[in-house]
Amino acid sequence: MLDPFEPQRLSKIMAAKGLCSRREADYLIENGWVRVNGKVVDELGAKVLPTVTIDLDARAKNVLGKQVTILYHKPIGVVSGQPEGRYKAAMECLSLENQADRKTATPFQPAMLKGLAPAGRLDIDSTGLLVLTQDGRIAKQLIDANSTVEKEYLVRVEGELTDRGLEMLRYGLSLDGEALKPARVSWQNEDQLRFILNEGKKRQIRRMCEIVGLKVVGLKRVRIGRVMLGDLPVGQWRLLTPEERF
Repeated sequence: MLDPFEPQRLSKIMAAKGLCSRREADYLIENGWVRVNGKVVDELGAKVLPTVTIDLDARAKNVLGKQVTILYHKPIGVVSGQPEGRYKAAMECLSLENQADRKTATPFQPAMLKGLAPAGRLDIDSTGLLVLTQDGRIAKQLIDANSTVEKEYLVRVEGELTDRGLEMLRYGLSLDGEALKPARVSWQNEDQLRFILNEGKKRQIRRMCEIVGLKVVGLKRVRIGRVMLGDLPVGQWRLLTPEERF
């Protein structure tokens, strides 16, 4: 939370209000497209009180409106962020050839990669829905520490799970000395669990399962918020439609 009586960088306040990312805010400010209490502020690093009224010029809204968000069915062996050794990063795997909606949506353009970043991560040995976006508002919605957006996973496991172990998966476990938020965990079939989480610690599900004596042999993310992976083929991507909301 920002102290309402302490001036902060305008870009930080804009990001906190969910208007855009800090990097995007600096760009908008530099172009003179941001008004504070009705007056244009075009000085990078300008500080204002968090209680001010911030308005964006129509040109700023147009720029933000053109930002793309990509839904990628990440295969095993691809990393979410920076490439690691012989493993490709998700961004390196985006092209016209593997765009699932190229006949009905804007076809792939190199400009789509500018400022594109993963909004969350998916382990190298996991598959499923990965979101990459140019929109700081969406990134904040998905990865902010206070985010309440659900992530749903199908997890194939080996080992015996007791009733007590299932209850612990739902609530009662800690990782890195911090209690986990309650999770919704249920059997999907005889060897697969369904996890619905509101957080995403590093390798969280695998570590949770290990604590209760299970080994994860397959993990797939099938939903983020209200956006489903659906029938998007593995290794392909599509654009988030204007009607979709997380």
